Amino acid sequence: MDVEAVLQKVLPRIRPTDEERAFVEGLMRKLKGIAEETIESLGLDVKPYFVGSLAKDTYLAGDHDVDLFLAFPLDTPLKELRERGLELGRGIAERLGSYEIAYAEHPYVRARYKGVKVDIVPCYDVESWRDVKTAVDRSILHNRWVIENLNGKNDEVRLLKRFLKGINAYGSEIYIRGFSGYLAEILVIKYGSFLEVLKNADFMLRQKVIDPGNWLKREHEIAMRTVRREAEADRPLIVIDPVDPRRNVAANLSWERYGVFYFRAHQFLENPAEEFFFGGAKKSGSYLSELRRKGTHLVTLMFQKPELVDDVLLPQLERTARGFEKALTREGFRVLGWKVGYSKEKAFIMIETDRIERERVLIKQGPEFFTERGWDFYRKNEKIWLVGKRLYAEKKVSSFILDVLSELVEKNQVASGKGVRDFIKRAEALLDYVPKDLEEFAYLFLSREDGNLKG
Repeated sequence: MDVEAVLQKVLPRIRPTDEERAFVEGLMRKLKGIAEETIESLGLDVKPYFVGSLAKDTYLAGDHDVDLFLAFPLDTPLKELRERGLELGRGIAERLGSYEIAYAEHPYVRARYKGVKVDIVPCYDVESWRDVKTAVDRSILHNRWVIENLNGKNDEVRLLKRFLKGINAYGSEIYIRGFSGYLAEILVIKYGSFLEVLKNADFMLRQKVIDPGNWLKREHEIAMRTVRREAEADRPLIVIDPVDPRRNVAANLSWERYGVFYFRAHQFLENPAEEFFFGGAKKSGSYLSELRRKGTHLVTLMFQKPELVDDVLLPQLERTARGFEKALTREGFRVLGWKVGYSKEKAFIMIETDRIERERVLIKQGPEFFTERGWDFYRKNEKIWLVGKRLYAEKKVSSFILDVLSELVEKNQVASGKGVRDFIKRAEALLDYVPKDLEEFAYLFLSREDGNLKG
């Protein structure tokens, strides 16, 4: 099947129907009315704005999350914006149904209305990047820029978003580190179509800097500071935000997610198929069979999930996993890979190693015998000998990997995220076994099928 035929089959599945559009438009009208009435009843000078893919008409069929922003005047003190914004958000949400308070840079309200998730977020009513005071303020500017520049390419954005979802590279959240919806919109505007974005996967990586707002001419110094900072951080792409020269829209995009896009774009252009957009059959298998096939071992550390937001918890788990990798390597075990995750109540770190036993004796190289440190080494060790002028000693050590891990944790010899450090001390260590709800996760980790570029 040629590429155009595939796209013609995909589009009706991802484009909202007329009935869906009518539902969304009615929903937004109703929400705006409730917001305006609540603002008036509280005597506030606040403008309600819809932002995000619904407002830009780049949303996918069945994806109706609403972002309602409450824009306060620029001279409102930040403390007042947070307090009154939360009060106003609550007032709106109480008329919608169930809601909860969520936290980002400042508290906002997350509600549900007619089966749709509604985020109600206070912000400043900004006109330019120079007015931006909080991270969410730019969303109003993003909305405006996309609507002004999209020129009817809404379906091209839908194709790119659905493709990125299908290859598991969509979403800038810390646990995905993929392409944001806004980045997808910018790339379609820049290259003109979904297919042109795919054809430029290699070029944009080599070009490195994409500047749709022409900031390198308009605000050269500020834009160059952004480029230098992001180049130093070794980002795969630097896309200077067309509404703010200080920001890289692709700052959260990881090399792994860009690499997946890079290969899948090439594969799709060579052999187009609907599976790229909707994912193929889900891989499944036995993690125990994988361990037998490879002759390796799996250590799983399970512990109570710390009360941290995702953006903080995941980096701390990853830092801790790297700490275990370094510590075990130092102790003579070869770590072949690790993976972290969490559920509502539990967090875990999986580590694949080449063995579960090591030598019972380690040979320690000491200092030169005629130094003060030499005498200290002599006093501390049992069996000591010389090789040239240097002292050596034999040290008995635990040989079983779980004993080694226990000692490393007890002696604080594992670099870990401060938010998980105390929880790690109470972790349960499992060897070559995981609970039923982690079997699929363990299989995908050990088989590498979740990242298999040829799968």
